[in-house]
Amino acid sequence: MKTLLATFISVICFCQFAQAQEFDYDTGKTYSNYKNEVSLEVLQLINGLYQLSYERYIWNNFTANLGVGYKGKEGLVKFSGLDGDHIKTDEIFYTGFQIIPEIRYYLKSTARKPLSGFYFGAYLKYSNYNSDLNGTYIDRTNTSYDVEFDMGTTITSVGLMFGYKLPISKHFNIDFMIAGPGSGNYKFRFENKRDLPDEFYDDLNNTLENHSILDIINSDFKFSQVNRSSKFSALSFRYGIAIGYTF
Repeated sequence: MKTLLATFISVICFCQFAQAQEFDYDTGKTYSNYKNEVSLEVLQLINGLYQLSYERYIWNNFTANLGVGYKGKEGLVKFSGLDGDHIKTDEIFYTGFQIIPEIRYYLKSTARKPLSGFYFGAYLKYSNYNSDLNGTYIDRTNTSYDVEFDMGTTITSVGLMFGYKLPISKHFNIDFMIAGPGSGNYKFRFENKRDLPDEFYDDLNNTLENHSILDIINSDFKFSQVNRSSKFSALSFRYGIAIGYTF
């Protein structure tokens, strides 16, 4: 977190010396015409996600944006462990990264300066997360087994978005991404570190489908002793609040 904030502040300090200016031949004066912005996502900090983005004005109110984020173990939002009839695990922590390229269009009638006002656009989001899954499995004969898995998840989603970027000073904006509905492809994979009976995977699939988070996306898990990955498609959604510095 300290490294990310230091990077963000360093970029802002450097930008002070790289401000874009244009000359108005009618008035004989120069004026600022900022076409770049670096921003820090602040809403997702509560979930331990640290994301920096760079946005560049392209043409006719269109901009291109690239966000890169890292997810640490810390954060207020946590996933409860599995709690099935036969499988019980510890709380699930995950770490990883995400990359989000975007194209935005700003409504000129709502802009008080470049890179501000209402906007809508499209995005591609790729996320890659890893976590541990540890716990206990009890089979039908009441035999107990230790569960120890390395678990990975990749999510690729595409969608649309709209929001409003509010200027709060000459250089700073607050970006409210109001909604970003889309469709995502989810892939889960497990690497087993312990020997487990074949029926474990049937119980695992049933427990995952009834999990308080995963059941809302109507997932269909098909893990087995041979196939330790599962994938499906489901709806996805984005939102956020970011503080940006224009230059």
